[in-house]
Amino acid sequence: MPLKLDFKAGDKMIINGAVIENIGSNASLLIHNEAAILREKEVLSESETATPAARVYFALQCAYMFPDKKDHYISVFKQFLNDYVTAAPSSKELGDKILAHVENKKYYNALKLTQKLIGHEHQVFESFRESLAKEAGDEARMDALADDEEEAAAT
Repeated sequence: MPLKLDFKAGDKMIINGAVIENIGSNASLLIHNEAAILREKEVLSESETATPAARVYFALQCAYMFPDKKDHYISVFKQFLNDYVTAAPSSKELGDKILAHVENKKYYNALKLTQKLIGHEHQVFESFRESLAKEAGDEARMDALADDEEEAAAT
């Protein structure tokens, strides 16, 4: 079944490793055969891989876009995914689904799920940040109580 892509003016996409940019007006493309396609908004540059989940995505993206080095990138991807799931056990179910897509050579589907892994990571970081803020607030209240007790004892 062909894939129809709307390609807006100025948009870029990668098809089988070739970067394509629409320098004209809006266009529609119909892809009739199987191809590795990523839209600009789906591409993660190496400089954007500052977090563990982003590294998982980037390694998988490279496996998808560079089939001649797929084995290397899949190995790196599996190690990064394993490290992430080990550090964040709440992601195990999602990690298993991603891995199943990779093992079935459904790399684009795996990439879409890996975007959810990045969302999971954001939630974990946000929860941790909130926990630290609460702990810091509790600690400040405890310090204030201790100061009050010291003042009362001194009078």
